[in-house]
Amino acid sequence: MTLLSLAVAALSAISLGVWWSTADVSALLLGVGGLLCAGATFKSARISTFLKIFIVIFATEVVVFGGLFLLSVVGLWPESLKAYKLPDSVALTVAMFGILVWAMSHLKVVRSICAIADRYFESEGVTQARIWPFGPFQVRENRLAIAAVVFLVVVNQAQVGINVRLSFFNRDWFNAIQNKDQAAFWSLLYTVFLFWVAIYIVSAIIEFIAQSILMIRWRRWLTEHYVGRWLNGSTHYRMGLKGLNADNPDQRIAEDVNRFIDGGQVGYGIYSYSILLISTLSSLVSFAVILWTLSADFTIPGTDFAVPGFLFWVALIYSVVGTLITHVIGRSLVGLYFQRQRYEADFRFSLARLREYSEQIALLKGEAAERRLAMGRFGRIFENYLQIVDLRKRLMVFTSTYGQISPFIPYIVAAPFYFAGKIQLGVMSQTAGAFNRVEGALNFFVTYYTSLADFKAVLDRLSSFDAAIDQAHALEQASDIVTSPASAGEIGIAGLDLALPDGRVIVTHAQITFHPGEAVLLSGHSGSGKSTLFRAVAGVWPFGKGGITVPAGASVMLLPQKPYIPIGTLRNAVTYPQDAAHFDDAALRKALENALMGPFVERLDEEDNWSQRLSGGEQQRLAVARALLAKPDWLFLDEATSALDEPTEAALYRLLADNLPGTTVVSIGHRSTLAAFHQRRVVMEKNAEGAYTPVEQAKTAAAE
Repeated sequence: MTLLSLAVAALSAISLGVWWSTADVSALLLGVGGLLCAGATFKSARISTFLKIFIVIFATEVVVFGGLFLLSVVGLWPESLKAYKLPDSVALTVAMFGILVWAMSHLKVVRSICAIADRYFESEGVTQARIWPFGPFQVRENRLAIAAVVFLVVVNQAQVGINVRLSFFNRDWFNAIQNKDQAAFWSLLYTVFLFWVAIYIVSAIIEFIAQSILMIRWRRWLTEHYVGRWLNGSTHYRMGLKGLNADNPDQRIAEDVNRFIDGGQVGYGIYSYSILLISTLSSLVSFAVILWTLSADFTIPGTDFAVPGFLFWVALIYSVVGTLITHVIGRSLVGLYFQRQRYEADFRFSLARLREYSEQIALLKGEAAERRLAMGRFGRIFENYLQIVDLRKRLMVFTSTYGQISPFIPYIVAAPFYFAGKIQLGVMSQTAGAFNRVEGALNFFVTYYTSLADFKAVLDRLSSFDAAIDQAHALEQASDIVTSPASAGEIGIAGLDLALPDGRVIVTHAQITFHPGEAVLLSGHSGSGKSTLFRAVAGVWPFGKGGITVPAGASVMLLPQKPYIPIGTLRNAVTYPQDAAHFDDAALRKALENALMGPFVERLDEEDNWSQRLSGGEQQRLAVARALLAKPDWLFLDEATSALDEPTEAALYRLLADNLPGTTVVSIGHRSTLAAFHQRRVVMEKNAEGAYTPVEQAKTAAAE
């Protein structure tokens, strides 16, 4: 950035020197604007990476376009290329864009947007890409993304230039119509209009392809980023424990990420708004110059008082008033859109949960209750929708009226000059077109207010999701439970106190050692902290203090009462969380047969929602099959056989002892028959503090 800022400063100094010798005002303006742009470029080294891309583009264009402009000022521009000389304002325009981007980088909402966008443009992972007609190649993801944005910005600026050229075609063409100049009419149509329109169409197609590829790659990367942050280190579990402010993470990852980038099915995303804003600003400056020039001698209607650039000031005042009124009417839309996304996600989640527990609901005859709950949740959607409709109705009344009036204003103002014969039809048409372009650019926020409000709601949801993840990470780091490698091959719990998320202490003074190769039964009253103790050993429970030692490199597996079974093939369900490719069919079949799941060995590649197809006992037996495949060093069973009858439970415990002789088994259970399969028994007993403490008891004691 330092070298680029120096290049802009040097160009500015040369421009000031040219002004000193030629008195060219445009050179003076470029010199001053260039110096400001050089300062913004130098300071932009510390701003957002995403915004820095645009700063680099504009600063580079200042040097290139400014150099070409100075060549024309000093008379070095080739006479043969006179028709292709750039407008004098181009270099100054891009300099102003650079300054504007730097200024916008300090806005709070822009910093929030860039905090999410920068992650992709700062990523250092290597990816494979292909640009036709070349073959695939390896490149860093962020470099590919930056190159795509630069290319798309340049293409967009070229399209604005084509529109400016077509504006002059429109003027000349209508003049030819007024003058009944048939030769000029057809010549302009074939040699100017068709040529530039063809280029515009080709550029639009190329832009669409490049933009689409950038969008899906960006979404893939950002989705992987959020999924990783959410799942890493059991963050998703801790977020649920603490009830952090992040409802429906599935929607935030699946839908909000998409809408943040390209708007999804409706609205616009960060890319669209950034490119759209550049296009809007380019149109504003380009057509403002044209409008100013065309209306330089226009007088205030009914007077002889001439106002330089009269129509530009009319467009500016008209747009400012429209923007302020639009914001006053629609400022509540952001909050309503935020609520809408939450209510929609809650409703979808409740229906998905209903499908998951359809058997239990049917057995309890709970359909009427579910219908009432579902429609209650939809009622919030309905009420929110009506609030949005009411607000948008008022907004639409104003914007529609505003939009209907806008096209006629330039004609009304220019009509007296046309009827007086001071301007031709082509000039009047070009004036109207330039006015509408300028007015449309100035009305950016009026035109896109509704979708901007929707985008702001998406931004708030992603930002709050990030904040919730950060809180979950902080919760882990603030935990006083210290897990360290064991010096011996034992799992040790020393002076451990555990609390619930609300702060209530449930376990105190826990002091236990689990020795390799033994089987331990942990029992006690419901709510005495048995499962919480297991979660602490597994490293996912952050509330408490004390020490836990686990043998270095030891594999620990915990089987809960209700195992998680992913949707997909039975093969993937059995091997979860490991990759099914790591196991051959023979190992899978043997594990299922040993776990008394023989009837399912021929259904390994059958895809289904197995958590609904399998009974509670079958799900627990499938979890045992997982343990047989994983062969962990330590196996914790949290009432993992509670859905089985006693003979089947006994058979599975004997199976574990025979097939996993090197595995230490620690069980939570209430049945007295379990004592026969464990050498030790620990009971959670209530202490004087009202909490529970694990106490070693004789093996022969009956399990509670």
